[in-house]
Amino acid sequence: MTEAAARRTPGTPCWVSLIVHGLCATQEFYADLFGWEFVPGPDQLGPYVRALIDGKEVAGIGQLPPDRHLPVAWTTYLATDDADVTAETIRSCGGTVGVGPLDAAEAGRMAIVSDPSGAVFGIWQAAAHIGTALAGAPGTPVWNELVTSETSTVAKFYQAVFGFEPEAVVSADFDYQTLHLHGRPVASLHGVGRALPRDRGPHWMTYFEVADTDEAAARVVDLGGHVLQPPREGSSGRVATVADPEGAVFTIVRSADR
Repeated sequence: MTEAAARRTPGTPCWVSLIVHGLCATQEFYADLFGWEFVPGPDQLGPYVRALIDGKEVAGIGQLPPDRHLPVAWTTYLATDDADVTAETIRSCGGTVGVGPLDAAEAGRMAIVSDPSGAVFGIWQAAAHIGTALAGAPGTPVWNELVTSETSTVAKFYQAVFGFEPEAVVSADFDYQTLHLHGRPVASLHGVGRALPRDRGPHWMTYFEVADTDEAAARVVDLGGHVLQPPREGSSGRVATVADPEGAVFTIVRSADR
């Protein structure tokens, strides 16, 4: 368990957030699953809370307006030193800016954007709120991965916008690239071809650390969620892909080094 550094290198995943229809029910689900506690957060876009572990902020959950029927999904935020400049770069590189840039009170400045394939993510210019403040403990986000049809084209977009240094796995049947900043791996791209879910398209996947993947997957079901891919051994540890009761998909992992 480590506390996060004060300010992230631009391009580093720094926060994850979920916007749902039933805020109270969703809080109960994640409190039971991960042991999260909650405090109010900026509410420019509606009711919003920040999830805490040991008093440290690890994620955010907001509520959709009653008349908005948008897909419920976890959103990965990438750090930036200037949200306005990054948003303009995203546009010039073929991406789309859907919301913002706008200020989130004194917390920072943000925008919701998508890459040329349609995968949605956020950009975050930190002020009072630096992002996820704890790493490595169960219930914290430990990795972010773009699941897409193929990686070569979209890798060029992220490289141009954030300066990532992609490192591809050399394999005839495995399309995977790790994104590095200053030699450190920070995220990944996973091309799954026709296995890409038609109902979701390209999307960023958040991995949350758990103490026991099998127990956590069973707990998801007990709490009204679903297991989409049962627990299995992966390169990063024992993983399972699950969905909460509103359908937000995420991966749970007991890291191999735990």
